[in-house]
Amino acid sequence: MTLTTPRHPTPATGPGDHPAPATGPDGLPTPPTDSGDHPAPAADPDGPPRPAPAQGAGLGLLLALLATVVWSGSFVATRDMADSVPPVQAVFWRWVIALLAVAPLAARPFWRQRAAIRRHLGFVALASLFGVALYNTLVHQAGLTTSATNMGMIMAASPVIMAVYARLGGERLGTRRLLGAAIAVLGVLLLVGEGSLTVDLAAGDLWMFAAALSFASYSALLKRRPEGIDGLAFLFTTFVLGALMLAPAYAVSLAVQGGFPAVPSTVGPLLYIGVFSSAVAFFAWNKAISLIGAARAGVVYHLQPVCVALLSYALLGEELGLAGGACMALILGGVALSSATGLPAPAGRGKPPR
Repeated sequence: MTLTTPRHPTPATGPGDHPAPATGPDGLPTPPTDSGDHPAPAADPDGPPRPAPAQGAGLGLLLALLATVVWSGSFVATRDMADSVPPVQAVFWRWVIALLAVAPLAARPFWRQRAAIRRHLGFVALASLFGVALYNTLVHQAGLTTSATNMGMIMAASPVIMAVYARLGGERLGTRRLLGAAIAVLGVLLLVGEGSLTVDLAAGDLWMFAAALSFASYSALLKRRPEGIDGLAFLFTTFVLGALMLAPAYAVSLAVQGGFPAVPSTVGPLLYIGVFSSAVAFFAWNKAISLIGAARAGVVYHLQPVCVALLSYALLGEELGLAGGACMALILGGVALSSATGLPAPAGRGKPPR
């Protein structure tokens, strides 16, 4: 008589013969995706879904690229309306429009998760300050005194800050990733300095460096988003809190500077930055960071000066030249080098079985 041994799911950790569990970019265990008779455990209903590592990495890179391209257009839109819409008023209406855009999808998750949001209100408020209120106000302020091309190029410095935050948090960056980031940063510096590493910064350029620091801080916080708050609820809450933070400054600006005309040249850019650059791009960016981490998403963000320069040339007539094209090649090469390495191993690859 042949005896059969009942099969049981493989424990998450085991000695010797069991493969090591796969882990996600944030160091937490991910559900196994190998076939066989071991079904993957159900996703945590209170947290974001965790796809298979390889799939999650590819999706994360695509989402980071989507956000980067959309945000590139926002720099052009911001520069285009800088002379007609005061910065604080532009930012305030940006988030009002964004709230209206995400409310149909996010209102119910927000209400279901209100208890978790109340518990972590301090964290969410800090993320709102850096990512919603401060960052965007600084960008619009910079648009008054610098070009859209420079805005995009300087923002490419934020991934370096993200990588510093990631390293301080214990994340190993890897030699290729660091080398790729260094090449991309060199391209950015040469682009800003018009072929020289000696850079003469205008006031708007300094505002943009402050914006880069604020955005990098926001991205670092996203890696620590509390359990029990999903992406849509978190996004909606930060939009609400950010708009409330901006409301007093908006009232002062309205009283001192007056309003702005509601004409196509102002309403069109506001709709773009409210719907696409805020609702769509922020959701894509937040999801990308949950999948691949802020440091790797930040490497993709180095593509932004390339996108901004091309859009600025096509829409605003800002010239770039052959030297700028060579610098773009450095940026693209650095991004490719960093993004193509260090992807998580497929699920089930841990310790080889003996």
